[in-house]
Amino acid sequence: DKHKDCSGVTLHLTHQKQPLIAGMYLMMSVNTVIPPGEKVVDADIACHYKRFPMHLFAYRVHTHRLGKVVSGYRVRNGQWTLIGRQSPQLPQAFYPVERPVDVSYDDTLAARCVFSGEGRTTETHIGGTANDEMCNFYIMYYMEAKHAVSYMTCTQNANPELFRNIPQEANVPVQVMSDMLKMTHGHHEETKDGDKSSLLQQAKKEEEEILEQSDFYSLLSKLLGEREDVVHVYKHNPTEKAESDLVAEIANVVQKKDLAREITNHEERDSTNLVRDRIQSEHDEESWEKEHTGDFHIEEAVGWPGLDLKLGQISGLALDAENNLVIFHRGDHVWDENSFDNTFVYQQRGLGPIEQNTILVLHPSNAKLLHSLGKSLFYLPHGLSIDKNGNYWVTDVALHQVFKLGPDKKEPLLTLGVALQPGSDKNHFCQPTDVAVDPNTGSIYVSDGYCNSRIIQFSPNGLYVMQWGEETSLGRAKPGQFHIPHSLALIPHFSQLCVADRENGRIQCFRLETGEFIREIKHKSFGRKLFAVSYVPGLLFAVNGMPYPGEAEPVQGFVMNFSTGEIIDTFIPLRKSFEMPHDVVASEDKTVFVGDVHARAVWKFAPTEKMEHRSVKKAGIEVQEIKESGTIVEGRLKNNPESTDPVKKQEKQHLVQQHTSTGISFVLITTLLIIPVVVLLSILLFIRWRKTAVYGGDGEHKLDSSSGRILGRVRGKGSGGLNLGNFFASHKSYSRKGFDRVSTEGSDQEKDEDEGTDSEEECSAPPAPPAPSSS
Repeated sequence: DKHKDCSGVTLHLTHQKQPLIAGMYLMMSVNTVIPPGEKVVDADIACHYKRFPMHLFAYRVHTHRLGKVVSGYRVRNGQWTLIGRQSPQLPQAFYPVERPVDVSYDDTLAARCVFSGEGRTTETHIGGTANDEMCNFYIMYYMEAKHAVSYMTCTQNANPELFRNIPQEANVPVQVMSDMLKMTHGHHEETKDGDKSSLLQQAKKEEEEILEQSDFYSLLSKLLGEREDVVHVYKHNPTEKAESDLVAEIANVVQKKDLAREITNHEERDSTNLVRDRIQSEHDEESWEKEHTGDFHIEEAVGWPGLDLKLGQISGLALDAENNLVIFHRGDHVWDENSFDNTFVYQQRGLGPIEQNTILVLHPSNAKLLHSLGKSLFYLPHGLSIDKNGNYWVTDVALHQVFKLGPDKKEPLLTLGVALQPGSDKNHFCQPTDVAVDPNTGSIYVSDGYCNSRIIQFSPNGLYVMQWGEETSLGRAKPGQFHIPHSLALIPHFSQLCVADRENGRIQCFRLETGEFIREIKHKSFGRKLFAVSYVPGLLFAVNGMPYPGEAEPVQGFVMNFSTGEIIDTFIPLRKSFEMPHDVVASEDKTVFVGDVHARAVWKFAPTEKMEHRSVKKAGIEVQEIKESGTIVEGRLKNNPESTDPVKKQEKQHLVQQHTSTGISFVLITTLLIIPVVVLLSILLFIRWRKTAVYGGDGEHKLDSSSGRILGRVRGKGSGGLNLGNFFASHKSYSRKGFDRVSTEGSDQEKDEDEGTDSEEECSAPPAPPAPSSS
C-alpha cells in the first residue's frame, strides 16, 4: 500500500551495567488430557515463588485449536491479582499488563487454560503437533540485576485446592471475531477455499507439524514433540516420571550455550527428522546436557565390599580424577557429647591426633586400598573435596581449620583458621563442615559451620574475599539463612554453589561471584534434615537424616533434576540400612557412593542399566559381546525361578554376566587367531596338491621353494603381493565371476552349520584328482 517499512529493532549499547535485567517465566501444563466431546476442561498450573522480587510487565497466552481462554494470576494472602487474560485464538503476541504487578518471595503464581473437546473423537494430550494441545502462559518480568534470573518455569499444580477460589472470569471464554481467526499462526490456520493444491499443501504442512519459526518457545515445544521417548510417554501414560522427563528436556534445551545457533540451525533445516537427530547427537556430545532423566533409577551394587571396611566414623567422600573413591574417616576418635564444651572448644586434646591414616584411596570396583595418608594430622575429620589438580581439601571440626594436602605430601600445603580456636571473624572458623574449590578461578569456598552460619570465600592463595549467610530467624527460614550449612556442591557450568542447609532440611543455591541467593530446593520427603548434596552435570544427589518421632519420611537418597529441582528417583540400601548418611558423591556415569557416620559403612549405588551392562558404550565387536552376554544372563535367570531374594538374584546376575562376558571374549579372541592360520594352511595344501599333480614325485622338492616364496610374500617380505583372485583364476576351469570381496563387517556370533562360509568359492573349482600315494 506504498507505506514505508518502519519495522525493526534499534539497539543501544553501553559500557555501563544496567540496574535491571528482564526475563521470561513460563507456566506450562504437561499432563492435561482432554476427553472427546467434553464441553469444558480446565488445565491448572500453580507454583510457589521462592526468589527475589520480580516485576511483571507483559504476558502471552498459547494453546492450539481447543483452547478458549487462558488466565494468569498472582495469589498473595488469598487475594487473586490478574496478570493477564486472553483468547489463545487471537494473533500470537505479548500484551502489556493492565496494571503493574510485582511478585515477592512466597507468593503463588497460578494460571488456568480452559479447553473444549467438542468435535474430537479421541482424547487430546499435551504435545507438539497440530492435533495435540498446549497450555502455556508466558510472563515477561524484570528484576534487579544483582538478583536476576533470566528464565524460570512452572510445570506443576502445587495447590489444587487453591483453584476453588479462582475468579469467575477465568472460566468465561473470550469471544473472537471470525476474521481474527484467519490471522492466527501456523497450525491454527484453516483453509476453507482455494484450489486442490493449496488444500494439499495445507494438509502437508499440518502433517509435517510446521513450527512457528519466529517463536523460541514454540521451538522448545517442537523439539519436545519430536522426541518420541519424551512426549509419547506421557501422551499414553501420564505419570510423574514422564512429567519430570519433559521438564528435564525443557531445561536442557534452554540451558544450551549455543542457543541462538540452535534456533538458526533449526530454521534452516527442512526435515524434522534431521532436527531430532541433531538434538540427539548434541546431547551425546555434551555430557552436562545429554541426560534422559525420566527413566533414571539407581540401586545398590550388592557386590561392592565397602560395607566390610574396618573404618572409624566416615565423615567425607570424594572422587579423584581417575574416579577412585577417597574416604575421610575418624579412626579411633569419636564425636560425642563429651567432645566440646559450651563455647565449642575441643575437650579431648589429651588423646592427641588420630594415629591412623585418615584419608584412604580405594578402587571404585573392588574397594582395594590404593593409597593412604593423613596420619597424626587430624582430631575430628569432617568435610572432604578434591580440586582439579588432585589436591585434597579437608576440614577438622575439632581444630576449627581447613587444610589443603598434596596427594603425596605428609604436611599441609595450605592451612586456614587457627588451631583449636573457634571464632567468627575473617581468620577463625567454628567447626567448619565442608570446602569446595572452583576449577575455573581457584577460589575456595568454606561452609562454616556448626556454630557459625555462613559461607566464606577465599582467594586461591587463602586470602579472605567475602562471606554471606546468617542464622535462621524464628519461624520460617529465609533465603540466605542457615542452620548448619553442612555440605557444598559447586556447579561450575552455571557458576553456582549449592549448600545442604542441614537443620532447615533444604538446598540453597547461590551465585559464586556475589553470593546472591538464586533458589531453594525443598521437598516434604527431605524431612527436617538434609545432610549432603553432590552434583554431576544435569543432576543433584542428596541424603537426608533420621525422621523425628512420629514423622514418616524415611532416611534415603535422592536424585533430582538440577534445573527444576524435581525428584527423579530415591534410593535405599538392600544390605543393612542407613543410620546417619553423612556424605554423598557421584561420578558422571551416575555411580553414587554414600558414607554413613554411624554405620561406619560406604554403600555403592549404580544405574540399573549400568549394573546390567546395558549402558556401556563401546564400538564394534564389544558392543555385540555385551548385548549377547546380557541375553544369555537373562535367559539363565528366567530358567532358575527358585531364588526370590533380590540381593541373591543381583549377586547371581552379576557373577553370571561376568563369567559369560569373559568366556565370550576368550572364544572371540581364539577364533580371530585361528582363522588366518586355517586360511594359510588351506592355501599351502592347495598349492601342494597342484604341485604334486603337475610334477609328480619331484613336486615335493619344488613345492618347498615355491611355498617358501609365497609365505614370504604373505609375511610382507617378498617383492610382490599374493593376489588370491589372480592365483585361482590362473587355473583352468576356474572363473573369477562371483569371487566377491570378503565382508569386513564381521560378527562374533557363531554361524549355523547350514549357513555359507567365506570358503564357499573354493567349492566351485573342479574336484581334485586323487593325489598320488607317497612311498
